[in-house]
Amino acid sequence: MALTRRSLVTVAALLLQLFFLAVPAAAAGQTGQVTVFWGRNKDEGSLREACDTGMYTMVVMSFLNVYGHGEHRLDLSGHPLGGIGGDIKHCQRNGVLVSLAIGGPGGAYSLLTNQSALGLFDHLWNTYLAGGGGSRSRKGGVARPFGDAVLDGVDFFLEHTTPAERYDVLAVELAKRSNVSGGRPLHLTATTRCAFPDQRAARALATGAFERIHVRFYDDDNCTQHWDDAWDRWTAAHPRSRIYFGLPAASEEDGRSGYVYPKSLYYGYIPVLQKAANYGGFMLWDRYSDKKSGYSGYVHSWA
Repeated sequence: MALTRRSLVTVAALLLQLFFLAVPAAAAGQTGQVTVFWGRNKDEGSLREACDTGMYTMVVMSFLNVYGHGEHRLDLSGHPLGGIGGDIKHCQRNGVLVSLAIGGPGGAYSLLTNQSALGLFDHLWNTYLAGGGGSRSRKGGVARPFGDAVLDGVDFFLEHTTPAERYDVLAVELAKRSNVSGGRPLHLTATTRCAFPDQRAARALATGAFERIHVRFYDDDNCTQHWDDAWDRWTAAHPRSRIYFGLPAASEEDGRSGYVYPKSLYYGYIPVLQKAANYGGFMLWDRYSDKKSGYSGYVHSWA
């Protein structure tokens, strides 16, 4: 029986759908995105200086490393807090996002209950995000260390936690406010260990709320030797998140394993990384190391 024009169109449409299903997602290619951690050494210079280099698209201040038991403490390694609010605004005016990391390798923190997670959300929202209403304090006397500056996001950098802790509750609460933080999107990110999965962050990541995941491809000899396998695992497991390749900006002589020489990065890593449809860019640890080495000069050009 002869096919009608309508049936031919239908068949063609079905074949076209099958074609697109068979074609893998396009590679991301260059994104130009470079995240750096700031706040771990007073000699790294100011936040404003970091942003003015033009090398970074996001700066993550680190760390809020005491929380979960009625006390909150921000540790920025002796940086004076007085001028940071102005620096945050300066960075934002110049297109650089400024975020705050919770957790880190030191401090005392835990979220053992839903209530403790909600308590940390309240603290973050009212002290660093839009909950202060653009003023220097909110009702109840909660001081804002950066004045009326509103941060762009929160990073989960979970080192000494357990899989049972309720970071999923915190992530969901922050995600609910993703479009109302001072009129700007609230960027929710996680900085994980390289070995997949990172059980410390697994519960939070399972919410699907994270825009970016910075994977630390350093300080793990097994993972750095098989970095391409770990990269494939992370990008496949979180297709809706942008995955960033985390690197130390200092060589191994400075005490951190996993350093990749620029030539190796360009020829051996970047062609593989940028094939992933959800490749996001690079994360560097940290501003102090990068200020000494100038490593971001290479990474920024190739990201």
